[in-house]
Amino acid sequence: MPPPWLHPESLEEILELETKHFQDSFSPPPPLPTTKQVDCDGKGFHTSTPFAEQCTVNAVSNALPYHWLEMSEMLLDTAGDDLVEPDTLRRLLRDIREVRLAKMRKGVEVLTGEGEGVRLDGVGAMEVSESRGFITGVMNGLRKIGASREQARQEREEEERENGRYGGGADDDEDEDMT
Repeated sequence: MPPPWLHPESLEEILELETKHFQDSFSPPPPLPTTKQVDCDGKGFHTSTPFAEQCTVNAVSNALPYHWLEMSEMLLDTAGDDLVEPDTLRRLLRDIREVRLAKMRKGVEVLTGEGEGVRLDGVGAMEVSESRGFITGVMNGLRKIGASREQARQEREEEERENGRYGGGADDDEDEDMT
């Protein structure tokens, strides 16, 4: 059985959330489990993907789990016949992916190198991986701009110190007389 979020109605709802209600951010991820599971020896542990409840048939239907893109691709490739309207699912998944990648690119545009950041709450693993090259390129560019600004500032301060020290003003003459 597919997870509840992998149905056409659920994906349409998620796409609407992404485009109308969360235009400047990502739709919220499913809630993380708050309690630890206990293994056969009585040791506590937290479940992880794909065993977390958010990745099973018990997941909420209006939120994408962290590995939504990978899970949907695997399920569509291996069990497409068992899913409701697989072609519609592919189209909706592609639309959601495009909307979310556009949001990620738009979020990076506001960076100036002054210490602000971009919130990526609800972004999936594959989305982070796909955007890694783009984001690191932007950050490297900002780092170079910051370095050149810092170098220009240091040169300006150096020049001001030289002009102030060797400007030939009255203060300079008094300093020379004292020595």
